[in-house]
Amino acid sequence: MVNDTYTNGFWWEQRWFLALLVVASVVPLMWPSVPPLVDLPGHMGRYAVELDATSPILSQWYDFRWRLIGNSGVDLLIVPMARVFGLELGVKLIILAIPAMTTAGFLLIAREVHGRVPPTAFFALPLAYGHPFLFGFVNFALGVAFTLLAFALWLRMTRLRRTRWRSAVFSVIACVIWVTHTFAWGLLGVLCLAAEIIRQRDLGHLWHTAVFRAGIACLPMALPLIPMVVWQSQTRSSTGDWFDLKEKSHYLATTLRDRWQVLDVGALALIFGVVLMPLVVDRLGYSRMLIGSTFFLIIVFFTLPRVIFGSAYADMRLTPFLFANAVIAIRPLPGVSRRLLNGLAILGLLFVGARTASTTASFAIVSARWDRALIALDHLPRGARVAAFTPWTCAFDWSTDRMDHLPGLAIVRRQAFSNDQWQVSGTSFMTVTKSDAAGFVADPSQLVTEQPCHFGNWRSLDQSLAKLPRAAFDYVWLIDPPRHDRRLTFGMTPVWANGTDRLYRIDRK
Repeated sequence: MVNDTYTNGFWWEQRWFLALLVVASVVPLMWPSVPPLVDLPGHMGRYAVELDATSPILSQWYDFRWRLIGNSGVDLLIVPMARVFGLELGVKLIILAIPAMTTAGFLLIAREVHGRVPPTAFFALPLAYGHPFLFGFVNFALGVAFTLLAFALWLRMTRLRRTRWRSAVFSVIACVIWVTHTFAWGLLGVLCLAAEIIRQRDLGHLWHTAVFRAGIACLPMALPLIPMVVWQSQTRSSTGDWFDLKEKSHYLATTLRDRWQVLDVGALALIFGVVLMPLVVDRLGYSRMLIGSTFFLIIVFFTLPRVIFGSAYADMRLTPFLFANAVIAIRPLPGVSRRLLNGLAILGLLFVGARTASTTASFAIVSARWDRALIALDHLPRGARVAAFTPWTCAFDWSTDRMDHLPGLAIVRRQAFSNDQWQVSGTSFMTVTKSDAAGFVADPSQLVTEQPCHFGNWRSLDQSLAKLPRAAFDYVWLIDPPRHDRRLTFGMTPVWANGTDRLYRIDRK
């Protein structure tokens, strides 16, 4: 082993190189016209109503009302962005910013904690494209991006001993992040509290004193509790599904779930192996501050319910950042071999490149499939009432084409009614007011199976076509439909077809 100390600069620590990594993080999103995230087209349908809430067409079926809720990030940002760039490009630019800010947050936290960016930190960067982001939890993802940047600022202000200014600044930052997404605000609190407890311990305080002093230091970030209490007192949103360890282990295993299971699981296994490296490799250790916050996040993950305030997968959303925090916690110790550090840097960058390539390819595949399906909208008149049906499988499938909310783009591009919008009390500004098609106006009515499932509210396509109140709709849009009885489309005129996709106009007698 070469006994060089970890004191001299390295090629990967140059600011231009780190900035290049941040820019490279958006590569997978450059080609698709609509970022291929599962829920995003549904959100875009809501944004379309938001931007044209007085439309005589859309107001027939949707009611949009602004109010103070902790789930508003992209909903607010799209207002100025759409005025400048239009809705679709405005959304794409916002989504592009999320992995860039997340990547920058990872690197800035590493630099603040270690005084420089260790090469092991590169293994955390692909987690910016974790499954919660690919699922399309865009307000949450935006909030977490803000949280990571804010946590880096917290660490910097602490290092510079500007704790009084820190309290004032973070009382404002906490409110901004809470408005973006409540869960992201909670994550900020956990990270800052854990870091402050370790700092107080390093100052020589006993554990109970350290916890108390840390709580006082973080108290300004509790200001959003006031609007949160008001918000929840006005809603009937549910919280539940606690301590399902089987599901939690599944969420951990699917942290990088995208398209190719072998690649995704292999990448996660590599990250986990990197996390364990300091236990077996001499001259590598952990930051007590970040490894402490990692244990905090583990506790939070296992104690959180699956549903909070009506939002599902509350616990699942934490998994990429739990792993990222553990990776960033790794630090080289004095006397570490430069050969080892260079080797880790090269391996880490190869890993980033491989994940970027696989994600880019996956997004291109989904985008091409979406584009083929969306040709149907060219054959749809403005203001049409559309009952759309997309496939759902009862069994778990690692890879999907993310069609669940693609019908939401009918609202964006044709001012149509689409039956894919969410109807969860208190978690959205928009409600569906269409009342003549009970059971077919909101999510998950658009999701259909080939055969009825033994669980959940999913209907088979045959059941949906048989029960559909045809008088309430003008068109039926089948996107990659499961096998079904074609006789159930009698009384409908085929308007367009592309592969398995079909658009039917419902005949009027």
